[in-house]
Amino acid sequence: MALTNTELRYYDSNVLRLPADKRKEYHAQVDRLIEELRKSVKGKTEIKITKVVKAGSFAKFTILRKTTYDPVDVDVVFYISGRDASKETLDSLSATIYELLIKIYPNKSVEDFEIQRKAATVTFVGTGLSVDIVPVIEDESRPGYGWQFDIHDGSKIQTCAPCQIQFVRDRKNQDGDFRTLVRMAKKWRNYAEIKPLKSFAIELIMAHVLATQGKEGSIEQRFRNFLLYIAQSGLKDQISFPENTLPLGSFSDPVVILDPVYSFNNVTSRISEAERQEIVTAAQEAWETVNFASVEDDDAVWKEVFGPGFKVED
Repeated sequence: MALTNTELRYYDSNVLRLPADKRKEYHAQVDRLIEELRKSVKGKTEIKITKVVKAGSFAKFTILRKTTYDPVDVDVVFYISGRDASKETLDSLSATIYELLIKIYPNKSVEDFEIQRKAATVTFVGTGLSVDIVPVIEDESRPGYGWQFDIHDGSKIQTCAPCQIQFVRDRKNQDGDFRTLVRMAKKWRNYAEIKPLKSFAIELIMAHVLATQGKEGSIEQRFRNFLLYIAQSGLKDQISFPENTLPLGSFSDPVVILDPVYSFNNVTSRISEAERQEIVTAAQEAWETVNFASVEDDDAVWKEVFGPGFKVED
């Protein structure tokens, strides 16, 4: 027997979704970091922080609660003026932010500071929360937009954190179970350890399935549809959205999913051909397992997809 919407909403609310008390705790921790970084920047560097936006899964409400398989991270976008987007590189920006973080947390109340491709990551000891500090050079002509740099190759892309948050909010308004489905997909990804499939890509694939197949059917059926889309398409079809402005970028990457806020950014550009095949194979296997679990009405089989914490009742 297939799982009911009530059962899967129970699983989402009681196992997957970040609890309100933890969300409040993370907000407070991030707010303290933002305030300290603002103070450190003010008057000490040529950088001027014009706006700070909490972004990523945390802001989109698609974040999972922390478990052994599920890390918790918050993206914090710092919009910066006083730098030339045509000359600035993330390298110098991140180096400045890194030095400021060392001064802010000299007692090592955090595990470490790590410079990523497009962010500086702070991991707090107590909560295990990771905060990605993402510097974006503000585009003064377009509110919310800015330029983000890659420390490795020096490339830059345009981004809009509020627009990406709105993209998911719009899908949630179209389909009340959209975020539940995204969290289920992320849980499958994490438990199966399919690291090349990033959270943003999952949100966009789920949005594409919603656009092409609608919101009819049960939550279980639609989760199966998500897996089946990946398995059948092989992720070989270019995905774009009504929000994408023309012209669209041209890409030769194995997987092409356009960023809704910037048509020249392929958010899956780092997925290799071998990784594409890995994702497709994992989706096919999960689809077969979910179908079998549905027929057998066996929670033990569902746990093969979602892990040992899967439950649909007290």
